[in-house]
Amino acid sequence: QVQVVESGGGLVQAGGSLRLCCEASGTMLRLNAMGWYRQAPGKQRELVAEVVGGDTTNYAESVKGRFTISRDNAKNTVYLQMNSLKPEDTAVYYCYAEVDPVVRLTRVYWGQGTQVTVSS
Repeated sequence: QVQVVESGGGLVQAGGSLRLCCEASGTMLRLNAMGWYRQAPGKQRELVAEVVGGDTTNYAESVKGRFTISRDNAKNTVYLQMNSLKPEDTAVYYCYAEVDPVVRLTRVYWGQGTQVTVSS
């Protein structure tokens, strides 16, 4: 079984910064990708940023230039540095890990979510 645990959410004023952390642990043959989605009230869950393979990163257009995702392979951990936060960044942020737990099986595991609130 694989566990995904997030930390680092909170309340911040517009223009401020927050850093989210997510660690995947458990039995894994391979960790293929890790990243962050978010879901605001009344909206669909959307991709924020992800690291695929060892070093390919993808970002939502709305966060490019403000958010940076990084990954520590040794710790199976991904970080999301969020700068110049805006009220529209307010959402629950969910971390995911795409894992091969055993040979010829790929699964996606999700964290419980962490609230990010940006006040204007």
